Amino acid sequence: MSQLVSIITPLYNSEAFIIQTIHSVLQQSYTNWELVLIDDCSTDNTITIVNNFIAGNNQIKLIKNKENQGAAVSRNKGVMAAKGDYIAFLDADDLWKPKKLEKQIAFMQDQGCEVCFYSYEQIDEKGKPLNKLIKALPVLTYKKYLKSNYIVNLTGIYNAKKLGKVKAPNLRKRQDWLLWLKAIELSGKPAKSLEESLALYRVRDNSISSNKLELLKHNYWVYKKGLSFSTTKSIYYMLIFLYEHFFIKSKQTITLRKK
Repeated sequence: MSQLVSIITPLYNSEAFIIQTIHSVLQQSYTNWELVLIDDCSTDNTITIVNNFIAGNNQIKLIKNKENQGAAVSRNKGVMAAKGDYIAFLDADDLWKPKKLEKQIAFMQDQGCEVCFYSYEQIDEKGKPLNKLIKALPVLTYKKYLKSNYIVNLTGIYNAKKLGKVKAPNLRKRQDWLLWLKAIELSGKPAKSLEESLALYRVRDNSISSNKLELLKHNYWVYKKGLSFSTTKSIYYMLIFLYEHFFIKSKQTITLRKK
């Protein structure tokens, strides 16, 4: 029997996208999964939409926060409730391609790796392709990953049976970076990737990546607060991050031909 994959999806006022996101899970060729949705006090129709899916599928579960607590707390609640041998993450506005789980689990078992990610494409807020492919590095060491966030959350999966349940620190932003750093550290070996594109990442108008100053501020807190680096060491790594982000990581973006 195939191993169970737990998919963790935080929700907050996600009515515009959550139907597509859940459908991308339902369409997976790998069928032994559970979808753990954690609602962070949505005020729109998110809960109604989710309940309609739950009524017809016992693989989908809903946890409701009593008060708004942020993405990190919500993801951690999902991780603690997860029953899977593997744990994956899918934000409420992103999409997986149908063979994502099948190919990723087979790759991890073949390669004997505990942390895995892959390439992905970008779409805009309305779901229109931006014709950009973000090519994953084939191998990612802890040292390399300290320099920049090379794992986008919807692409990552880790072996919870071997690593245990890896939780994110309670930072409002960029906590996913710290989660994958911890997973690679616990693994004791590099993360590996399928260089194939297996997901669609939705670029939102109000995303942190669209505001460079906000991005730098939150990245600084990853080093200073998340990793407890000294101020000097945090500034040093911020300089490395700037070089890595603008001169190295930028080369991963490939412009695709319009279909």
